[in-house]
Amino acid sequence: MARDVIDMTPLQSRDELVAWFAAGEKPKDRFRIGTEHEKFPFTIARHEPLPYEGPRGIRALLEGMQMILGWEPIMEAGHIIGLVDVTKGGAISLEPGGQFELSGAPEETIHQTCSELQAHLAQLREVAAPLGIGFLGLGMAPTWTRTEMAVMPKGRYRIMTSYMPKVGRLGLDMMYRTCTVQTNLDFSSEADMVKKLRVSLALQPIATALFANSPFTEGKPNGFLSFRSEIWRDTDADRSGMLPWAFEPGMGYERWVDYALDVPMYFVKRGDRYIDVAGRSFRDLLDGKLAELPGERPTLSDWANHISTIFPEVRLKRYLEMRGSDAVPWRSLPSLPAFWVGLLYDDANLDAAWEIVKGWTAEERQMLRDEVPRLGFAATIAGRSVLALAREALALARAGLARRNRQDWMGRDETRYLAPLEQIAERGRTPAEELLDKFHGAWGGSVDPVFNEYAY
Repeated sequence: MARDVIDMTPLQSRDELVAWFAAGEKPKDRFRIGTEHEKFPFTIARHEPLPYEGPRGIRALLEGMQMILGWEPIMEAGHIIGLVDVTKGGAISLEPGGQFELSGAPEETIHQTCSELQAHLAQLREVAAPLGIGFLGLGMAPTWTRTEMAVMPKGRYRIMTSYMPKVGRLGLDMMYRTCTVQTNLDFSSEADMVKKLRVSLALQPIATALFANSPFTEGKPNGFLSFRSEIWRDTDADRSGMLPWAFEPGMGYERWVDYALDVPMYFVKRGDRYIDVAGRSFRDLLDGKLAELPGERPTLSDWANHISTIFPEVRLKRYLEMRGSDAVPWRSLPSLPAFWVGLLYDDANLDAAWEIVKGWTAEERQMLRDEVPRLGFAATIAGRSVLALAREALALARAGLARRNRQDWMGRDETRYLAPLEQIAERGRTPAEELLDKFHGAWGGSVDPVFNEYAY
């Protein structure tokens, strides 16, 4: 999230929270595609993580990008922590360990998201190359220890860093040593939201396997294909997971509001000050009973910022976020929106995908979620392998994109962006397994070549 929401409209009731979600509904002709992707910056000379300060640090990188783009800087306590394009809505932000994120503008086609990505990377290289900085697209930092990671000067991250060890063993690894790619998609009604949420939750482990790309920790194989995904299993159960209740009767905006109200808060922001309320209840704030803010009721800012601290495999905001995938090399990044747009923005495919998953039980869905980080395509559900499901889902996505028929200037439709995933499914080996093959073969038991072969 590039910056905290600023909207001091007071909230008085639960109904207003429900209405906030409902306001995200859009007619289908206004559906857009948002892509967010993170990457690890590193020193080309020594393959080390970047500090924030210094002539070759994160701050210098952001200031250089500001000069090229002319975007508005996002400042906190005198530190530049991001940039925002006030015209189109895109932004650059920092994750806790300095992971560099582009939050793409809402685009009409995957062609546009791909062009946005290519422009971003070209601009980034223009600034980074003279500074001796490279970027790595993996789901987990392959060699660095947690203590080697820089700490970004953001108030919300200080609060999260203090709270995470209280609710899981791996929350700090999630914050400081992982990278992801996300796709954000729209819904037209409450019923449309519910169906898309259920389908994408059930199929999220399929995307996790297709993008599994984090098999190394501190220079050695870690025993997983997507250790980033495994990390989320021991981060904070109150705000993550597969949301089994979303498949129960009565699911809708109200049920999500009740869930969000029960997720412990991290902070409340007043002016430039972050007030640590970690573990406290938003229900108490809604009732004016929060001890740290006696008598105060929440604002829309408080609600939107709280929603941004909830991390299930699919997250509802005023759109749906697909959150289950590792970061990958840049050529594969447009494949994630292609996969989900082809499945969810085509009514026939949404129905077909629901037919695939509707008979799965909550226990089966959870077991699949638990096994995919380790087994990848070999995991099974209801007698079917993830590889078979991935091939079926990709075939549906291709058909959906073909029916969309959004063509680029060369007359090519969006199906071409599925090619990297189709090649993975044809080989039947995840990106992580191919990395492990190189580690045990051509790389001679070293992870260091990844900084050359997989750098942006």
